[in-house]
Amino acid sequence: QQPSIESIYHEGRITLAIEAINRDQIQSERRAASTFKCAHKTLNRRRAGTTARRDCEPNCKKLTKFEELAIVEHILDLDSRGFPPTKEAVRDMANKLLDERGGKPVGKNWPDNFIKRTPELKTQQSRSYDHQRALNEDSRVISDWFKLVQSIKAKYGILDKDS
Repeated sequence: QQPSIESIYHEGRITLAIEAINRDQIQSERRAASTFKCAHKTLNRRRAGTTARRDCEPNCKKLTKFEELAIVEHILDLDSRGFPPTKEAVRDMANKLLDERGGKPVGKNWPDNFIKRTPELKTQQSRSYDHQRALNEDSRVISDWFKLVQSIKAKYGILDKDS
């Protein structure tokens, strides 16, 4: 999920306040907080090393960032080969990773939520392959058609750049 513009500005103001204190431009946290319009306690916590809530990984997240990245790469690899995985297959990938380290399996909505929070992925409905069309996909017939096209191009002097 993308952070809002307001939260980005707020984090920027906190960062500027910390920099002003570190450069001795402002001597107190309270004055820096009021100058940069941010909460004093938030500024105090950030200086103490606490990360912003939006940058923290939730405790309930079952997979690590690297495991999720591995799943994304595998999904994209399968898709590039013409075999996009189903949501059930994505769930199985996650469960196999969790099973190796003894974790509990992901829930039924995990693939949907994973796809929502991963900008590289999107869902598409795959169409069934027309059986009649598959029967007519004979390489000999197809190559004969291309030979016919080439002979017509040669007969009428049609160049490749014209077609």
